[in-house]
Amino acid sequence: MAKPIVAIVGRPNVGKSTLFNKLIGQRLSIVDDTPGVTRDRLYGECEWQNRTFTVIDTGGIEPKTNDVILSQMRRQAELAIEAADVTILVTDVKTGMVATDRDVASMLLKSGVPVVLCVNKCDGIGDPDPDFYEFYNLGLGDPIQVSAVHGHGTGDLLDEVCKYFPPETDEEENEDFISVAVIGKPNAGKSSLINKIVGTERCIVSDIAGTTRDTIDTLVENSHGKFNFTDTAGIRRKSRVDDNIEKYSILRAKMAIERSDVCVIMIDATEGFTEQDSKVAGLAHEAGKGCIIAVNKWDAVEKDGKTMDQFRKKLEIDFAFMSYAPMIFISALTGQRIDKLFELIKVVANSNAMRIKTGVLNDILAEAAARVQPPTDKGRRLKIFYMTQASTKPPTFVCFVNSADLFHFSYRRYLENRIRESFGMEGTPIHFVVRERSDTKK
Repeated sequence: MAKPIVAIVGRPNVGKSTLFNKLIGQRLSIVDDTPGVTRDRLYGECEWQNRTFTVIDTGGIEPKTNDVILSQMRRQAELAIEAADVTILVTDVKTGMVATDRDVASMLLKSGVPVVLCVNKCDGIGDPDPDFYEFYNLGLGDPIQVSAVHGHGTGDLLDEVCKYFPPETDEEENEDFISVAVIGKPNAGKSSLINKIVGTERCIVSDIAGTTRDTIDTLVENSHGKFNFTDTAGIRRKSRVDDNIEKYSILRAKMAIERSDVCVIMIDATEGFTEQDSKVAGLAHEAGKGCIIAVNKWDAVEKDGKTMDQFRKKLEIDFAFMSYAPMIFISALTGQRIDKLFELIKVVANSNAMRIKTGVLNDILAEAAARVQPPTDKGRRLKIFYMTQASTKPPTFVCFVNSADLFHFSYRRYLENRIRESFGMEGTPIHFVVRERSDTKK
């Protein structure tokens, strides 16, 4: 059966993200004293009383606001509450109960979802702070003292949460999915793509660059298979990053690349290629991930019958360092070619995880050497004794040669192209490791 879902909600700056990190046992959510740091829903896993469940961190709820970002943060929290089996309402004993706490409590009572009241920042030892008792006025039952920073009271909190979980069944979840990181510079349409794929407001979308801060995981299952899409913060030039929060966000984006199978590199068709696009793509290339270049906002480009070919040829020059990456022209707004994007993701993921038998690989090597003789230098010719695949993700091949110096880049590129032609390794970098040994046998 599906894991139970627990949503952590409350007004801004009461310590929701600190509690979230404490429960899941890692610093996944960004924590800062600035209100409004967490904006989208952030998911993590927690285990308690032999039950594994999903915890959702949400942005602070401001029930009465006309601000665009704050109103969307409220909507994100509402969606988390709708999906949850239990909600944890986090309050702050240091500021005491305020009107916003009453408004949020009222919203939770109307939702019909069980609520566990957490009074955070009870960092002292001994009797509770006198302000602790006023939280009974929220009408949510007995409040639980917690210090999210130190971990005090989290056990009692989780004991209460687990009481509301549905009974366990013996059904097991199939977690065989492709992990996809959607990366790019700010405002390229990454969040819009996720929302279009899911069909709900999974991520906050705004024309304001830097709206997305956390990396957001979204599980998708459709006719193409199972996918875990990760929306990431837009990666800007270092000179443009003067905010500590954004520095953490970019670090999260890089971590998302590391744990992905495929990276979808979003390019804004209305702006065209920029130097920053090259740097973002370079992160995925250096990490050895399967890569797809998705040109977004194609619906907004004025075009004739030659526009796409011209745009593609220019990008082939711009992305010459990763010529293996396929290109697709999409629109996250209209859904244009989204189905083809799923098909391409599967192809690239399979290429990145492909393993080739040593015998077959050496047949290709012999044929390639017969077609184009290995290079020579001062009368000495390169000999490649044999080749074997050492690992996948990316496919890495070890070549045993008589001289590493003779194994020039040009011949390495030639062998790479022959392997790609033979096995259709589209969208994945290929790495070579050269091992030198003597060509004379004693």
